[in-house]
Amino acid sequence: MAVFKKRQVGKPGEWFYCLVHQKVEEGPECPAKDRFGPYPTREEAAHAMETARERNLEWQNDPKWNDKSGDPEGEAGA
Repeated sequence: MAVFKKRQVGKPGEWFYCLVHQKVEEGPECPAKDRFGPYPTREEAAHAMETARERNLEWQNDPKWNDKSGDPEGEAGA
């Protein structure tokens, strides 16, 4: 019998989106590597994939984060 149980991080009232099961969870049910969150509401967690897509597009189109240089190796100034 284990003396210490391995606990997930989080608490009730925090919402997560599980990438493996593709569902919203209250409190952490799945490992951190498999979830997005925490979110303050169930609704926000339900839209986690949409939010991630929107943020990815913003980052891909942000000129401050554009890694394209004229260098075919991608190592400008190296």
